Amino acid sequence: MRIKHKIDEFLFTIFPELKGGGGNNLITNTLEKYYTFGPFKPTVTIDNDWVTIEIDTQSITTQDAEYRQTVSLCEKGKYSEAKPILKKLIEKNPTNSEYYRIMGQILSDEGDQEEAINFLIDALRWDSKNGWALLMMGNVFAKFKNDIPTAMKYYDQAVINNPTDNIAVNNIGANLLQQGKLEEAKKYFWEANKINSEYPNTHFALGVIANSEGDLHSAFYSATKAIRLSNKKDQLFQNAVAMASDVAKAIILRGDAKKIVTEYLHKLEFEGDKLIETIIDNEIPTVAKLEVAENYNREKHQIKYKPNTPALEHLIMHELVHLDFIIQARKENINQLFISNEKNKEQFITGLEGSVKKLYKMGIPENKIANYCNDLFQGINSQIFNAPIDLFIEDYLYSEFAELRPYQFVSIYAMLKDGIKATTEKNIVELTPKHILSNTKIYNLVGAFHFKDLFGLDLIKDFQPSTFELKDAERMYKEFLEYKTDRKAGEEYELVQNWADDLKLQNNFELVDEETYRKRTASVDDLLKSIEEDPYDLNSNKAYKDRQMDKFQKSASDIGLNMAVVMFMVDALEYFDNVQKDKIKLAAFEIATVGTQGIVPEKKGYKLSSVPNKDFSGYHLLAYYYVTWSLAIPEMVAQLHLPYDNEYKMATSMHKPK
Repeated sequence: MRIKHKIDEFLFTIFPELKGGGGNNLITNTLEKYYTFGPFKPTVTIDNDWVTIEIDTQSITTQDAEYRQTVSLCEKGKYSEAKPILKKLIEKNPTNSEYYRIMGQILSDEGDQEEAINFLIDALRWDSKNGWALLMMGNVFAKFKNDIPTAMKYYDQAVINNPTDNIAVNNIGANLLQQGKLEEAKKYFWEANKINSEYPNTHFALGVIANSEGDLHSAFYSATKAIRLSNKKDQLFQNAVAMASDVAKAIILRGDAKKIVTEYLHKLEFEGDKLIETIIDNEIPTVAKLEVAENYNREKHQIKYKPNTPALEHLIMHELVHLDFIIQARKENINQLFISNEKNKEQFITGLEGSVKKLYKMGIPENKIANYCNDLFQGINSQIFNAPIDLFIEDYLYSEFAELRPYQFVSIYAMLKDGIKATTEKNIVELTPKHILSNTKIYNLVGAFHFKDLFGLDLIKDFQPSTFELKDAERMYKEFLEYKTDRKAGEEYELVQNWADDLKLQNNFELVDEETYRKRTASVDDLLKSIEEDPYDLNSNKAYKDRQMDKFQKSASDIGLNMAVVMFMVDALEYFDNVQKDKIKLAAFEIATVGTQGIVPEKKGYKLSSVPNKDFSGYHLLAYYYVTWSLAIPEMVAQLHLPYDNEYKMATSMHKPK
């Protein structure tokens, strides 16, 4: 078969790779490559403005079937059957380089290296650019002759002939690595990585070399890179995970992170102006725990931990970053506390009625059922508070403490595997209330998304999530990513509240402003002193109050005349009949303190120490808020920004003083 093309713009249109220059050599090489069929190469000649391609279709027709049969037999290791066919092919077409290359490979596999070299030399004489023949020659000299300089000549020529084939270059490195020639192998792996930095095999091999050389952090990096780029179903993926784990554990055994922990701890002592103790405590429910000094009436913060915990330094650093975030928020006067009381617990346990009945029927003692319910409450609350904040903490650790990453990998990997077990193991699934199990899984999934982003290891499907659980986790993680790009101090608490609201867990707790809460729980003398110094609470926590007031205004506006508020105001007017103004003022201040947290109109269960033995809904409390200030501090009512002027007018007209 003969094909002719005029060398003009149309040729460049159908072969766009010819544009931009390169001359006759580029045309010849491009068309030869395109019209090659298996081992059969065409003859390409250029005469003036024409290029001619001669294709030996007869040889292709008569020899291709035999050639493919030979390849198939070789793949099955049936060399004795393949060789006679191959010899006949060489007799018919002694110019075909690939026939010699295959014979050379057969002879090498059979152990006849000298004869293999002879056939491979013939292959290269007929086609000096036969990449597989060059690679085979390099392998023979490296593996069987231990002649690395000669092997490198053939390997280098293979790279020169095909400088964009990263897999061929990688394979050269792999052959040298098998021979224990680390330095020589490294050269080719780096070259392969330059050609294609997304090929996982190359990263894995670089990790193997780095590990052999004792460069453990580089080995860990390469292993995680291979994890990120490989398919979870491939053996390479499993090998890369094993290498990352083994190398990380070796780094942990060296104790590299002890200095990091010490330096960071002292930095936080300076910034927070308070000492930090690390204390062994085998009784704590988790492997490490931060106890903020002010929450325990202590002079020092404490990090408690269980010894002999894998990657313990990471867990201590995690708690220290948590303290760092608190210090940052305190500097802006916007730190918050996660408060949960018996009423929250009772409401939670009421929702477990079906599960409790099931446990009773199983004959579980009442005290164990109570402990189980308490553990569920404490467990989900821990997730509500920690899961969002932990993402910010781990992101900070990853970006700021690169040497800690192996510790982080081992530690988070172990926690996620525990999470998988806790949400998929049959007996746990059967006993755990569905909504608790689902929410627990969602919080774990968000952590799994983050772990995948950090280290490439995808454990998401291992949680066996439902479609809606996966969607919730994806949406929540996306929200975290939006926050993390420009996180400001204290914003992590917004995510705690947002996610709890999304998962309908908001009744388990309250997030309260730390400064206000501590004022409220201080001694009477301290409370009176703070009232004297700032009677209208105008100076404390302005940034936080502004944010909460925006939320409050939104909930309290545009509702028209609210008759419920009117009746609650009448109740307030009756309650404060004949009460001294100073006592009404104290009630006004107390409600104002609650108001800084944002009063939710529909919420129930508010209490006031100045109005004992009375439970308030949100609207009820808002009514008392307006009435107490109107009675005790009327000149300041407008500053409350409560849209209840008309309700108050109606309430006063309905109220008949005693």
